[in-house]
Amino acid sequence: MENIYEISLEFIRWLQSTYPQFEGFFTGISNLGSEEFYLGVLTLVYWCIHKKAGRMMGYVLFFAIAVNTTLKHALRQPRPFWIDPQVGIDQTGGYGIPSGHTQYATALYLLIAYLVGGFWIWLIAGFLVLVMAFSRIYLGAHFIHDVLGGFLVGIILLALAILWDRRIAKNFKKRILGQRMFIALIVVGVLAAVYLIMLLIIGQPDLSVPWAAFIPEAELGSYEEMATSIGLLLGFSIGIILENSRIRFRADGPIAKRAARYLVGILTTVIIWRGLGMIIPASPLALVIPLVIIHYFLLALWAAYFAP
Repeated sequence: MENIYEISLEFIRWLQSTYPQFEGFFTGISNLGSEEFYLGVLTLVYWCIHKKAGRMMGYVLFFAIAVNTTLKHALRQPRPFWIDPQVGIDQTGGYGIPSGHTQYATALYLLIAYLVGGFWIWLIAGFLVLVMAFSRIYLGAHFIHDVLGGFLVGIILLALAILWDRRIAKNFKKRILGQRMFIALIVVGVLAAVYLIMLLIIGQPDLSVPWAAFIPEAELGSYEEMATSIGLLLGFSIGIILENSRIRFRADGPIAKRAARYLVGILTTVIIWRGLGMIIPASPLALVIPLVIIHYFLLALWAAYFAP
């Protein structure tokens, strides 16, 4: 693996030294994969633009976070700046492969292209995926094989989303409320069980590697990220199911009404996101994990059900 790491590191060093003027551009592109960006965009689409697209984007993103966290923790691979700190323009926490930014961009941007359709939409979506992947390499946040892994996982998740939309969603909606709730709980439970079983299998991390100093933070970050995805998936699933059964709101209407709707909704969303997040303690882990799940459960439930 050392040779593979070094090939990527040489490429990153060459990029950063040859094209330093692109640092701001690629930092901006990378920020499009931040939690804040997705929170703002997903709620905007779901509440004010296209309800079905917002639902699918939420499911895909939250499921993708769980998959990405599980794979990263199982593989426990380093990031470029763990080996060479000089390349770390973006020193993001957590393990390396697969790249979350690339995985989420692949699944979401191409999902939008699938829903909207048209050659130019697909071309733009594909270009955005490539630029996002390249930005992660340029910024020293990921190796080349990290973004390739993220792209592959994103394509698989996209295929599953399309399969759900074409073959399963219609029959799922016909089931009674209790059955839909039960299936949602089972899916989230299976994801959590797979993660816990994986942790038992891989055991403790190898602290003899050169990048051992970064491992404790990466381990803790993985636990919290998985708790985040479980809370989001659970809250969003329950919220969407309840909304479909009891509210059935419309995302259309005059622009002024949509703008007011979004401003009120996003203000409360930020209060829940930031406000509750500020009261979660840093330790002990046994307390932090359930509180993180509850935090993001409430956040997703608000966005999916109470806000509409």
